[in-house]
Amino acid sequence: MRALGPGSVSSLLKLVLDVIFFALWAALALLLVAALLALLLPADLAFWGRIEAHGARGAMLSAGLLAFAVYVAVVLFIVERVRRIFTTLTVGDPFHPANVPRLRSIGFALAGLELINYGVNLVTGWVFRDEFKTLRFPFNPTAWFAVLVVFVLAEVFREGARLRSEAELTI
Repeated sequence: MRALGPGSVSSLLKLVLDVIFFALWAALALLLVAALLALLLPADLAFWGRIEAHGARGAMLSAGLLAFAVYVAVVLFIVERVRRIFTTLTVGDPFHPANVPRLRSIGFALAGLELINYGVNLVTGWVFRDEFKTLRFPFNPTAWFAVLVVFVLAEVFREGARLRSEAELTI
């Protein structure tokens, strides 16, 4: 099976990304509705007894759901950019100039996900300081390596697009 073009592996992966993209939109909508309900429903409902986690109720639960919604929104942003890259792969044009800023934005979004992770760990460590005796600040070298790889790939794609445009000018 071919890697590029219609009917290729890239077109199959584009289809999988489309399904993931719409599932993420649904998850984001559910998280936002749940966060709103956590704010609006009275705190003394028996309902909260079933979903209570470390004493999180009302505004605290809503804040946690909103933080998770932000995380899902960033993942949705990344998947949308990857879908656009795979669209160019499906038509057989991997070095399309628009793929360079797409890859760069994916790199920034991946870095943002790691920073969100650090922020959530810092806030939850502070809010739940009685439950967690030590503050965790998990450094993930794999994630930062992935960020660097995506930025390097963006430069590779930029150079590939430049070489392709030069080749098109050659008679």
